[in-house]
Amino acid sequence: MTTPRPTVRSSRAAVARARAPHPVARPFATPRAATLPVRVLATALTTGALLLTAACSDGDGGSAAESETASTPATQTTTTSPTTTTPSASPTSDLTEAGARNALITEADIEDYWDQVENPQKWRDSLLIGEVDAAAFLSGKSEAADCQRLIDSLYDETLLGRPSGASALTGFEEGDSRLLYQVAAYQKDDLDDAMKWLKSLPETCDQFTLTGGDGGKRTVQVVEASLPAEGDARQGLTVTVKGTSSGDPVTLTLDVAAVRIGTDAITVTNGGLDGANHDTTEAAVGQGTPRLEEVLAGRTPQSTPTGVE
Repeated sequence: MTTPRPTVRSSRAAVARARAPHPVARPFATPRAATLPVRVLATALTTGALLLTAACSDGDGGSAAESETASTPATQTTTTSPTTTTPSASPTSDLTEAGARNALITEADIEDYWDQVENPQKWRDSLLIGEVDAAAFLSGKSEAADCQRLIDSLYDETLLGRPSGASALTGFEEGDSRLLYQVAAYQKDDLDDAMKWLKSLPETCDQFTLTGGDGGKRTVQVVEASLPAEGDARQGLTVTVKGTSSGDPVTLTLDVAAVRIGTDAITVTNGGLDGANHDTTEAAVGQGTPRLEEVLAGRTPQSTPTGVE
């Protein structure tokens, strides 16, 4: 007589464990570095008087409620944690955290008298600009949202959206000018959309007005800027903000640049009250893109010799 085989049933706990998604490893955040030199903080306060807590409207004026946006601490080579997002079918990058750090530029890559700083994200604390008044845009809310996104991403790691993978950041200062440089990995579809958004800004946000908490108005202009023919796609902008600080007229000029290489990208924000040196922006793109391409090819980029242009 044949003995029946016992039926094997998985416990509910075992089934739950089998179905549970694997946890995503997140790199731990690096604490804020030491306070910036006095002259950098002085610059931040001066520029902040022009831009701190403002709102956006069209060229005919208009205002919005003040707001503040919190910044994320980072050092010049700090990797940022990937955000938790809905899984995408688009390809992702193989860029590692070590590779992102190796792809960062140095003072030698941009020449002149730039000094690397320990915590460039502290700049963001003095460059916050408030919410856009969507009702002030006669053509609808989409243009207001585009302008808001640009303003909020200046001197931040979100110019192309939140990275989906490895990311590294570095910053340099020279007088009243600052340069923020980032290497990061993204979902391909998200990155393509971000590049299209940047390309649209000279038309959708060509000129608008920021109204500060003190009632002062700042005129903002966005125009397209040329970049070296690097990477798979690229987009350059020059953003000019004119207003007053302590009763004196001031102008903040920023170059904004992004270069895509596959599912990775470099971004540059460069400028200040002394203007934006476009040659420096082009040098950052021209020197930085090959560094990232070397990393993606599995090689370690060579250090740029001092004095090489």
